[in-house]
Amino acid sequence: MKMRTCAVAGMFYPRDPSHLEQLLETFFSETHAEGDSMGIVSPHAGYIYSGQVAAHAFSAISPDFSGTFVVIGPSHRGYLNCVSQVPWETPLGVIDTDVEFVQALDIEADEYSQKDEHSLEVQMPFIKYRFPRARIVPVMMGQQDYASAMRLADRIIAAVRLTKRDVRIVASSDFSHYVSEQKAKADDLPAIEALTTLDVQEFYRRIEARQATVCGYGPISAMVMACKKLGAETARLIRYATSGDVTGDYREVVGYAAIAVM
Repeated sequence: MKMRTCAVAGMFYPRDPSHLEQLLETFFSETHAEGDSMGIVSPHAGYIYSGQVAAHAFSAISPDFSGTFVVIGPSHRGYLNCVSQVPWETPLGVIDTDVEFVQALDIEADEYSQKDEHSLEVQMPFIKYRFPRARIVPVMMGQQDYASAMRLADRIIAAVRLTKRDVRIVASSDFSHYVSEQKAKADDLPAIEALTTLDVQEFYRRIEARQATVCGYGPISAMVMACKKLGAETARLIRYATSGDVTGDYREVVGYAAIAVM
């Protein structure tokens, strides 16, 4: 059976299943189940840096969820928007893709473009560990402008209505890259504040005004727009951290945020 095999296991997260499971157990042991959000923002750096923040994001979704995760990640290699239709391998086992939902999105499937992209892969062990019965819809987003985010949100809503699936939407994104922690917070927190009111246009305005280096602003925006159409009324920042919290070097950091949309 054709599947998308692990590309960054052993680099971004442990390849050994028992080591990975122990690490995820540690991450989630330091979180609290907080409601059942429609969508989340989760970082996609190496687990040593951002794994705890990601666990806080996934803890905002009920651990009993067994539906479909629409996982949207940015393309770090310049590929165009595409989806994957094959199952995804993780060290903890294979996650099935919801093929009917993928096809309902009416976005071109491109397995080649997906094969080395880490922004989606890094989310999968969290899903397999925390929601073992769930399926996935992997969406890689190349065009991240406002209009593209709106079109993707509309496609997601149309697919939800067509398939009648119970969905949760994961936007995979880190925030500021390789700046001082002071600048990272000055750039990131105002942008996140705009998201708490679900004001995507203001989110775009603020990241552009500050030239904030948020790598997945398109996936975040599409997720928020889709959740808003599904009835979400607010969002909240659960946790913000930087790589400096781990390395002790605050001169050049990457920012990470766990955000829940409800």
